[in-house]
Amino acid sequence: MPTTLHTLELNKAMVNSSNTIVTVSTSCGPLCTPLVLPYDEGDTMAVAVDYKHNPAVRSKTGRWRSAAFIIGVEMAERIAYYGIQCNLITFLTGELRQPTATAAANVNAWAGVASLLPICGAVIADSYLGKYCTIIFASLIYILGLGLLTLSAMLPSLDCPTNGSSIKSVPGCLSHWQTMMFFGALYLVALGQGGHKPCVQAFGADQFDGSDPEESDAKSSFFNWWYFGLSSGALLGTGVLSYVQDNLSWGLTFGLPCIVMVIALLVFILGTFTYRFIKIGEEQTPFLRIGRVFIRAAQNRHAKSFMPEDEAKTQLINSHHGSRQFRFLDKALLPWDNSKLPGTITSKSEVEEAKSLLRLFPIWATNLVFGIVFAQISTFFTKQGVTLDRSIGPSFKIPAAGLQSFMGIFIIIFLPIYDCLLVPFARRFTGKPSGISVLQRIGIGLFISIVSMVVAAIVEKRRLDTALHYGLIDLPNATIPMSIWWLLPQYALFGIADGFTIVGQQEFFYDQVPVELRSVGIALYLSALGVGNFLSSILVLLIDKLTTSDEMEGSWLTDNLNRAHLDYFYWLLALLSTIGFLLFMYYSRTYLYTNTKVRM
Repeated sequence: MPTTLHTLELNKAMVNSSNTIVTVSTSCGPLCTPLVLPYDEGDTMAVAVDYKHNPAVRSKTGRWRSAAFIIGVEMAERIAYYGIQCNLITFLTGELRQPTATAAANVNAWAGVASLLPICGAVIADSYLGKYCTIIFASLIYILGLGLLTLSAMLPSLDCPTNGSSIKSVPGCLSHWQTMMFFGALYLVALGQGGHKPCVQAFGADQFDGSDPEESDAKSSFFNWWYFGLSSGALLGTGVLSYVQDNLSWGLTFGLPCIVMVIALLVFILGTFTYRFIKIGEEQTPFLRIGRVFIRAAQNRHAKSFMPEDEAKTQLINSHHGSRQFRFLDKALLPWDNSKLPGTITSKSEVEEAKSLLRLFPIWATNLVFGIVFAQISTFFTKQGVTLDRSIGPSFKIPAAGLQSFMGIFIIIFLPIYDCLLVPFARRFTGKPSGISVLQRIGIGLFISIVSMVVAAIVEKRRLDTALHYGLIDLPNATIPMSIWWLLPQYALFGIADGFTIVGQQEFFYDQVPVELRSVGIALYLSALGVGNFLSSILVLLIDKLTTSDEMEGSWLTDNLNRAHLDYFYWLLALLSTIGFLLFMYYSRTYLYTNTKVRM
């Protein structure tokens, strides 16, 4: 019997709690069963949309499915970044023939810029482009920089013989424009990372709804597994690419990260259909709102303080404890008749936003020394490893930069133990979903970083004594009969410290900034590492200059590490870390959390 096909259009309007109307339309033949919608009104999200700009359906978007794509992208990006960073000081002292202190300062400066640029990328993402588009554009810049870096390393002049002489004495080697091309490409990579790094992590955390109890707990775990993926990428970058550098070529060392970043971009785009996109309101950007608070407070700086007996003015002040900090900003609540700015009175919520950002500064500042210590891993730790016995068996040598991969191994081992065992155990005693507060987690990591520098100083003293015992003080290129495994404890300790402090910083700054500034929150923890790298660069050059003497035939950080005193430098860093830790303990005890419902 012939069947006449017809189309049944079903339009169902669902109104969620924010009065957002969702229209679902579909068609089917005459034999189809009645359509049953896979979600109800409570399944849609008021604050997020899908890739079609419809309200996001909780069961179909976000969560771990989307987070898996984003964590995979971060793994690939870290392979690229650490593949460059771990070998950079070797390239600068080897191919470019830079002195050790200069090369270390250059590595720290580049790493500092790479860690500070995320602030710019975050501002652009949160105010204009959005996280998704910023990641796309930043990835393209990243790939361009890696391509140029590969080209600069493959130029024939980089492979010309020098016979141990200064590179300047070899005609045609490493011309000025080639060096400029190398550093230009290097900082182009830093620019790409500046847009990529803060947005990817914030975008990943956006896939979990903090107002939903189940997804809120998952978001806390996300930061742990995010860093697990990051460390896995760093492990592959340092382990595999340091071997490629030692045994194959510099062109391949920089070329492989370029290929990896192309794949990462394709994977990120592939996950578009599953992502949640946080809606950006039409109101003023948070930067304008917060900036207006400081301007209004400055305009009213001569106004009299609010008097408790003046009930009308007292009502302008929020009653909770947070308002009793930074009282000078409360004057922004007073109207200023001559103001030409939009609005006449700044709202209480805007003043509290400004105060919440100011409260972050002491925590951020006391983590700077951790950034200084972090900078040594890819510089002096690596140079130490070059001088030691790296043999495993008769024919294989561990690349000096490859030992950095052990830090990643310890992070990869530690984080699942922390998330699956330590957090549930601590939760029994504290009642907190995350076991301990994020500030406690950061503090534990800072303390372990002090221990790692003490261990590094002791091991370095043994290395110097061994060189003296075997008469190798004036033979900087000789291999000291001391196993490279002596460096393993300092890498292991710092890996554990990293798992506590860095992950804690990520979650803390993400949660404690206004919702519209989540990318900026991620950029804040990165900027602490960036400023730490700059301070390390300044400290290295300053110590190199102040400790230079004829008696020592150099400085604490002279090119001949057998005559240098890295142990003194490490003791200094341990002292600075102790001071930073004590200041952090003081400010963390008085810190007022912005959101009392946050996973603290």
